[in-house]
Amino acid sequence: MYIPTFDDVKAAHERVRPHIHRTPVLTSSYLNELTGADLFFKCENFQKAGAFKVRGASNAVFGLSDEEARNGVATHSSGNHALSLSYAAGRRGIPCHVVMPRTAPQAKKDAVRGYGGIITECEPSTSSREEVFARVQAETGANFVHPYNDPRVIAGQGTCSRELMEQTDGLDAVVAPIGGGGMVSGTCLTLSSIAPETAIYAAEPDQADDAARSFRAGHIIADDAPVTVADGLKVPLKELTWHFVKNHVTDILTASEDEIVNAMILTWQRMKIVMEPSCAVPLAVILKNPEVFRGKRVGVVITGGNVDLKKLPWMQG
Repeated sequence: MYIPTFDDVKAAHERVRPHIHRTPVLTSSYLNELTGADLFFKCENFQKAGAFKVRGASNAVFGLSDEEARNGVATHSSGNHALSLSYAAGRRGIPCHVVMPRTAPQAKKDAVRGYGGIITECEPSTSSREEVFARVQAETGANFVHPYNDPRVIAGQGTCSRELMEQTDGLDAVVAPIGGGGMVSGTCLTLSSIAPETAIYAAEPDQADDAARSFRAGHIIADDAPVTVADGLKVPLKELTWHFVKNHVTDILTASEDEIVNAMILTWQRMKIVMEPSCAVPLAVILKNPEVFRGKRVGVVITGGNVDLKKLPWMQG
């Protein structure tokens, strides 16, 4: 298993620069007062394809040789990695095959198809996803780009926190959501190299807290099909992301479904930005654990903005 280094992050940044946005960092005096911390929101909801995952996907796609790219790329994803890989493959002019849960948000399926991705649906469980994917890859011969357990993807995600540190005058902590751990791993990779004194917190839903339980147990615990409003955070850690989590993460904090939705509403109301439920988990855990962050300069990664506007979580029921 190749462990990417900060040199890989720097190479990735040069490779993906023509294909991504350097997203803004926004602040909110209201949320600063509410939390007692100085919060700096890295807004990857304004990223190409609407999510940070375009960084890792673009690094993987544009790092392929012509021979490796001949049959295109393939992946399994609940949404943002799928549409990000479809975007990058489209930019390179190669096919992209995607296995998606049938329950994935329609907005994300539409976006994948809009970028030219070819979707095969599976049941909403990790086992079904991997089983259907194995069949698709065997049929197509496409290059597998894992959503997060891939050194090329992690190096690409590491460019986000590199920009964040350049855009702020130093941070005491960074908080990012965790599902499979690609963003958190990229954050660990970058900060352990350029800002080792900065604490790294991962934020996770109570109802999909396998990373938090893994962190406490000291080994990977995987849930097959958790149910949470944060649809981007349902997947388990893998060997490569676990390496970064166990070695560099300060703590993993969790929030309830209501706390996540309330943080999402608060951000929409106060910052006037569209963000997914998964992205609200960091603010939810900061609000829930004020003593951890009070008086500190805290980077908050808003990971994406691909929301089905007809099915907002506070409109359910």
